[in-house]
Amino acid sequence: MRTLRARLSSVVVLSLSLCAALPAAPALATPGPQGCAGSPVAPTVEEQRLSREVPREILRRSGFDSVAPGFVRALCRADSYREAERAVSWHGRRLWERAVAGAQGRGPVGDGLGAADDRPLYWARLGMTRGLRQWQPSFSLSGERRAALLDRLERASRGQDSIAYPPRHKGVKRILVTGFDPFTLDRDIRIGNPSGATALALDGTLIRTADGPARIETAVFPVRWADFADGTVERTLRPHLAGVDLFATVSQGRVGRIDIERHNGAWRGGFPDNENLSSTGTVPVADPASQPQWTTTTLPYDAIVAGATGPFPVYDNTAVTEIPAGATVPVNRPHGPTPGSTARSGGGGNYLSNEIAYRATLLRDRLGLASLPGGHVHTPVLRFGADNTDPATGTVTDPEYVRNRLDIIEQMRGIIRLAAEH
Repeated sequence: MRTLRARLSSVVVLSLSLCAALPAAPALATPGPQGCAGSPVAPTVEEQRLSREVPREILRRSGFDSVAPGFVRALCRADSYREAERAVSWHGRRLWERAVAGAQGRGPVGDGLGAADDRPLYWARLGMTRGLRQWQPSFSLSGERRAALLDRLERASRGQDSIAYPPRHKGVKRILVTGFDPFTLDRDIRIGNPSGATALALDGTLIRTADGPARIETAVFPVRWADFADGTVERTLRPHLAGVDLFATVSQGRVGRIDIERHNGAWRGGFPDNENLSSTGTVPVADPASQPQWTTTTLPYDAIVAGATGPFPVYDNTAVTEIPAGATVPVNRPHGPTPGSTARSGGGGNYLSNEIAYRATLLRDRLGLASLPGGHVHTPVLRFGADNTDPATGTVTDPEYVRNRLDIIEQMRGIIRLAAEH
């Protein structure tokens, strides 16, 4: 199998080292009281999974097991809210940059886990959020201010607050790509998400297109209904959409294929998220009175489907589920929604994959950017080898799992390059 560095031979990767890209760690005051991280606050559902053997093994083998303890020590040295803010921002950003560096062959990839593994980032972040919620500072801290620190940590460790492009006069196109955390972890706690791995592998890279170089910036989103209802997608994308040349929201989809999702629906189907919470109903957005039932992709799907981008077949997926105008029963429509219908499932379903596509394309339209190419791409399912499918007895990685992940990343790179040329 080719190494990731070889696979990136056609890509110009940022040459700054991790140390050069990050400021020095904030200098904090003397250590706080013993047991400052000993609050009995119960961990969240996601954080509770950290006690299981698989997350501990992934963190240990990747070297990310030191991330959360180091972060908590920094919090314990903070003697003011301002110092805590600095620690949260620095350690959150450092986690993101470390994961990106490893994914791009500029840092250790872990003990046998293979390149571009998104799982250490996910589990290390949860260790940090658990530590922050259980931290007992030496100063007064309201629940609202602790929530603000948690939000700052989430944004920094997901790349959401570090999206930056060269000046326009440099002649470099701008591309924005998003991915997701792993999900369905109670079904198989070993799994990763190829969209998150793609985001790590592409962040800050340049690709060569027929029209010149293009810079890709990425961010990763949680698999939680509440975060989407709170506007995390819009808050991250709004400052950048008017200035980019292309955007693609990406998530894991169907087995053995890639789908360019033509239509996105304004409906939540209720599948449990990573907190085991469900949400059913119309996608909650600002100004619901003007909310459409459907949005559509502006990605050049015909060119992408026709292009030779990699080993997986690529489809222009036009199917939706709707309640036709004047009816009450949902029906499947293979060729897209009919006039006046009510959405029940977009091409990408009615989970958070569909919702991020709906929110991003609705934001595009509300900003008056109808000609901006953008939409959703579903990757193939990231699968373990045929002899490693049992979550109870299987290993956390295998050669086929690594090869599959790298193949998906490379094909996604090819799709993005092709989209940027049309």
